[in-house]
Amino acid sequence: MSRICEITGKRPRTGNNVSHAKNRTKRRFLPNIRTVRITLEDGTTKKIKISASALRTMKKNS
Repeated sequence: MSRICEITGKRPRTGNNVSHAKNRTKRRFLPNIRTVRITLEDGTTKKIKISASALRTMKKNS
């Protein structure tokens, strides 16, 4: 499953895990992706993958 938001384009980012001894190992920061159904203007529904923050903004503005 690709973790990319279809609205905002958010995708996984990279960074480091840092221990108390300051050892650094690579890690990934994954976006909070949800699969939701939206109703299009012509009345049909479509499933899209959207980040939780974009979903919150859409609900706020609708």
